[in-house]
Amino acid sequence: MTVDVASANDLEVPAQDVNMMRAVSWLIHGPSKGGKSTLADSQPRPHLHFDAEGGMGTRFTPSRKKLWDPTKQQPPEPDGTWDTCVVHVRDYQTVRFGYDWLNSGQHPFKSVTLDSVSEIQQRGADSLVGTDAMKIQDWGQLLREVSALIRQFRDLANHPTRPIESVMFIAMTTHKDGKWRPSVQGQLADRLPYYVDVCGYLWPEQVTDGTYVRRLLVSQHPEYEAGERVGGRLGVVIDRPNIANMIDTIFAPAAAA
Repeated sequence: MTVDVASANDLEVPAQDVNMMRAVSWLIHGPSKGGKSTLADSQPRPHLHFDAEGGMGTRFTPSRKKLWDPTKQQPPEPDGTWDTCVVHVRDYQTVRFGYDWLNSGQHPFKSVTLDSVSEIQQRGADSLVGTDAMKIQDWGQLLREVSALIRQFRDLANHPTRPIESVMFIAMTTHKDGKWRPSVQGQLADRLPYYVDVCGYLWPEQVTDGTYVRRLLVSQHPEYEAGERVGGRLGVVIDRPNIANMIDTIFAPAAAA
């Protein structure tokens, strides 16, 4: 089947369909206390934040918060009193329950953050062996389970009734083989950057007046794991990055509902 290019370019796509195409997945890594959770707080709202960092990831970010336990409760209604819904991740099953709610489509969220995949992977290991040492077969099972979970969250962008506009995975960073990379264990470290649209390295840099500016590298670099597949629309380094604004840069502002 052939398509006339000129005619195809003239086709009008309904606004609802255009907005459903607005979906980006992110992997953000960087040094401790470098602003990763603050960056996540700029996600489109209502925002769902899985906090596996003992509550420290969301405690001091500026958005209005509401707590949710997906193992016991339905998702909260967006009643105008909160911007970010926080799930405190104490075990791996909490993340699974949260995903099941998202996959059901019965929720109000436009964006989701997993903070951090480094800690969530450790929760997965705890659910497999507790305090025992991991065996070779355990590592294989952990890789399959966490890899599947990350891809399932990413693929919520294509949900048939309630697509998620932005899915972010936050990771610690580690220096390995001469390069700063997302810090996860085993073969997942090699696979994780390939799962997302944008892999970025976030760091605070001191400027001439003595203050610090957060900067996000999203282009390939010999010393930092970074890269993107959004057509270069974000440039190389973004100063004071804001996820909602970056999505508008990629797709243009969303059409009115």
